[in-house]
Amino acid sequence: MSNVDSVREQVLPDARQPPLNERRLAAWIGKALLVQGKIVSTENLTIDGSVEGTIELGDHSLTIGPGASIKADLVAQTIIISGAVTGNVKAGDIVAPLLLMAEGAVIMGGVDVKGKAK
Repeated sequence: MSNVDSVREQVLPDARQPPLNERRLAAWIGKALLVQGKIVSTENLTIDGSVEGTIELGDHSLTIGPGASIKADLVAQTIIISGAVTGNVKAGDIVAPLLLMAEGAVIMGGVDVKGKAK
C-alpha cells in the first residue's frame, strides 16, 4: 500500500456498507429531491426537498424542513411543519407558538398556542 492510500484511509470515512444490524432512526428526503407520488414509511421521515402526492407515516413522525415545499396530504402521529405545505394535514392536536393558516382553512381538533414566536 502506498503512502497516499494509507493517508486516504485515515482521512476519508469508510465507504463500506454499514453493518446489517445497524438501524436508521429516520428516513430523509434531501433538498435536491422532488418526489411525485405516494410515500409510505414505517419510520420517522424528514423532508427538506419537494413532494407532490401523499405522505403516510402511521404512528411515526414527519418533519417538514424550513426550505421544503409540499403539495400533498399528510398523515402521521406527529407532524412538525417549518416549510410550506398545501394539502390536508392529519395528526394529533396542534401545539405551536405561532399558527398561520390560509383563509378558508379549517381545523378539526384542539389548538394550543403557547409561548412567543421568534
